[in-house]
Amino acid sequence: MNPKFFSTIALLSGLFAASGAWAAQPLLSPAELDAVRANPAVRILDVRDPKSYAANHIPGAISAPYGSFRGPADNPGELPELGKLTTLVQSLGLSKTTHAVIVSSGSDQTDFGSAARVYWTLKVLGLMELSILNGGAKAWDAAKLPQNSLPARIVASDYKPNIDKSWVATRDEVKQAVLLNSAQLVDARPTAFFEGETRHQAAKYPGTLKGAVNLEHSRWFEPGSARMVSGDAARSLAASLPNRGQGDTVSFCNTGHWAATNWFALSEVVGQKNVRLYAGSMVDFTQNGDGELVANVPGRAQRLLIDAKLWVERTFN
Repeated sequence: MNPKFFSTIALLSGLFAASGAWAAQPLLSPAELDAVRANPAVRILDVRDPKSYAANHIPGAISAPYGSFRGPADNPGELPELGKLTTLVQSLGLSKTTHAVIVSSGSDQTDFGSAARVYWTLKVLGLMELSILNGGAKAWDAAKLPQNSLPARIVASDYKPNIDKSWVATRDEVKQAVLLNSAQLVDARPTAFFEGETRHQAAKYPGTLKGAVNLEHSRWFEPGSARMVSGDAARSLAASLPNRGQGDTVSFCNTGHWAATNWFALSEVVGQKNVRLYAGSMVDFTQNGDGELVANVPGRAQRLLIDAKLWVERTFN
C-alpha cells in the first residue's frame, strides 16, 4: 500500500484519545497536516491577509485574517468583545467537534505570533482541538505540497462560546501580581523594549513590569527560521526561567502578539500549568496602570527623544 496511507492512519491514531475525542498536537509539520487535511473534522484557518490567501493557499483552507481577531487601533491587543468573536467563529464554521489548524505566512519569527494569538483566542473561547502549522505557508510551499486559489465553501456553525478566564490575565490581576510578587511575569519583547530604550507607538511611556524577566519570543525558533524548536529544546529553554513556586506565569509584550508565542511555547508545547496571557500588555498597562509599577522607565530627556523618533516613523514611514 501507499506509505502515505500508513502515515495518515498513524497520525489519526495519535489525534484520537481513548475517549474517541480529538487530541490535537499543538504543532503540525506540513507532512502531518497534509495527511489529515481532507478529514471533515479538520478546519484550516489561513490568517494571512486576503490578497495572499487569494493568490495561493492550502486546498480547503478558509481565509481568517489575523486583524479580525484583534482589538482597536489604540489598544490592538485587547480581546474583542464576545459578540464579535461569536460571530467570527460561527462564520468560520468552528465548533467543539472541529480541529482548527492555524496557518500564518511563516515569513519570520514575529509572524508566528499571529498564529499563536489566534490559537490562544480560540482556546479562550472554549475550542480545545487546535494546532499551528509549524513554519506556516512558507514551509508548506517549500515542501511542494498542493495549493490552489479556490475559495473554500463554509457552512456556518451555531457554536456559542464563553470566555474561559483561566487563560486570561486582566490588568487588575497583573497589578496585584506586581504588587505581591505573586506571579512569574515574562516579557516577550526584544531587549530594547524591556530596557526602556523604545516603546510601542500606542504605549504611554517605555519600560517593563516591575519584577519581570525578559525571554524574547525569537528564542523559541530554529536559527534563521520561523519553525519552532523541538519539544526537548523548548523544555530546556523554559527551565532557564526563575522558579516562582506555585504562582501563575503571565506572558506579556506590547500588544499580546509576541507574548502569544511565549504563552504557546510554555503552555502548549512545554505543558507548563497556569500560564496566562495579558492580552493588552504594556500598551494597555501604560495607558491605564500605575507608573510606579513599571520598571526601566527612562528620564524625561530620553523619553522626549524616543517620542521624537516615533513621531518621525509615524509621519514619514
